[in-house]
Amino acid sequence: MSRIGNSPINIVTGVEVSKTDGKVMVKGPKGSLDITLPIEIRVEIEGDQIIVKRKNDEKKVKALHGLIRSLIANMVVGVSSGWTKDLELQGVGFRAQVDGNSGSTSKLVLNVGYSHQVEVEAPEGITFDVIDTNKIKVSGISKELVGQVAANIKKVRVPDAYKGKGIRYQGEYIKKKAGKSAKVGVAGAK
Repeated sequence: MSRIGNSPINIVTGVEVSKTDGKVMVKGPKGSLDITLPIEIRVEIEGDQIIVKRKNDEKKVKALHGLIRSLIANMVVGVSSGWTKDLELQGVGFRAQVDGNSGSTSKLVLNVGYSHQVEVEAPEGITFDVIDTNKIKVSGISKELVGQVAANIKKVRVPDAYKGKGIRYQGEYIKKKAGKSAKVGVAGAK
C-alpha cells in the first residue's frame, strides 16, 4: 500500500486545479504548471482536495502512484509560495553577482578562482538573488527546475576535499581530508 499516494493533497486558497485529457493543470498567483498523467493513474478533485488513485496493484503502478501524488503536491506549493535553494561560495576572492535587467533573462556571474568569469543564464521561470556577494538564492515555481539549476551552479566549482573551497548548498557539511604530513625522524636514520 502506498502511504504517500493515498494521502490527499489540500488545495491552498488562491490555487485552481483542473483536469482535462490526462493532464492536471495547477494555476496560482506565481504562475501555472501542468503534468501529463500515466494511463494507470487517475486524479479526482473533490472540494478543496486532490485524490490520486491507481487502477491496479502492480509494482510499477504503485511506484507511479506515490510519484504522481508528490509531483502534484509540489506543483501546488510551487504556484502558491514557490521553491528556493540557497547556495554559498567558500574561498578567498570567490564572489557572485547578478547581471541583467529584471525584464530580460538575468545572468549569474561567478568569480570562483578560474582565470575567467563563469556566466550562468537563468532559464525561464528562474530568478537569481545574490546576498553579500557570497550567497546565491535560486527561486522559481518548479521544484525540479530550481533543484537542477542549483545543481548546475554547484557543478561550476565542486567543493574541494582538502580546503573546502567551492560552491555548496547552504548548511552542507564537507568532510575534509587530511593533507600530507612530514615524516618525523633523524636525517639518514633507518
